[in-house]
Amino acid sequence: MSDATERPDVDDDAWATACEEDLRAERARRRAEHGTPPGSAAEELRKLLDVVADRVSAFQTSVPGLAAQSAVQQFVTQAKAAVEPVIERNPQVFDHLVAAGGELLAAYRSAVENQERRWTRGAADPGAARDPRDRGDEDPGPGEHIDLD
Repeated sequence: MSDATERPDVDDDAWATACEEDLRAERARRRAEHGTPPGSAAEELRKLLDVVADRVSAFQTSVPGLAAQSAVQQFVTQAKAAVEPVIERNPQVFDHLVAAGGELLAAYRSAVENQERRWTRGAADPGAARDPRDRGDEDPGPGEHIDLD
């Protein structure tokens, strides 16, 4: 190869380098604008345990009796000791539990919203047309069983 056809010192991964720089700049901008994003569910659980331990420690001064104070401190210590190894060994489990909890909450919310819609429609206009999503012939009255299936 001649000197004329050789490229000067060019970064072979210039595109990847530029993308990484842009990504770092965007993350810094978002952190400055919105604060630090939440961590994984395991990290958030650790933070929660630390906050609860701090609050319980502050609460102990108002608990009468030395025995009660030591029992509360022992409970907090045992809870942290029991949860910490689980977090260390299986941090992804907590992410799955959070996702499953979100799905259960969405399903419950859907069931409750449909039931409320039937109750409010029945109270506003007893002769109103039935919602096609309704599966029963009658709306349950107060204190009656709500079928969530």
